[in-house]
Amino acid sequence: PVTDGSRELHSLCAQLEFLLQFDLKEKRSFFGQRKDYWDFLCQGLARRRQEHEGVRFVTSLDKLKTPVGRGRAFLRYCLVHRQLAESLQLCLLDPEILREWYYARSPFLSPQRRAEILGCLYELDGVAFHLAL
Repeated sequence: PVTDGSRELHSLCAQLEFLLQFDLKEKRSFFGQRKDYWDFLCQGLARRRQEHEGVRFVTSLDKLKTPVGRGRAFLRYCLVHRQLAESLQLCLLDPEILREWYYARSPFLSPQRRAEILGCLYELDGVAFHLAL
């Protein structure tokens, strides 16, 4: 199993975060806080499901104060529960949300790139992640 001490885990998470932040439009909350991929994921999942267990878990963690921290915790939760590909796919189904959150260079706006990314992420479902949440 992959654990917190794995160098590959840190590289994977950094690449996932880079991918989710690449060509992300700058948005701000009502109070001026910069929004991040966490906010994109929450909006995308909210339109597809009543409530995602990972979102509920992450929002229950009082120590997490920033969207980036919440996004990282969500990625880890999804890896442990083998839900990353499915969760991201739900967010990527709505072209309106994608255009609202990402500029044209984002690989998520290309159907071919999006399919390649999701294919790779579905392969991660076969890997056991034992991470501290």
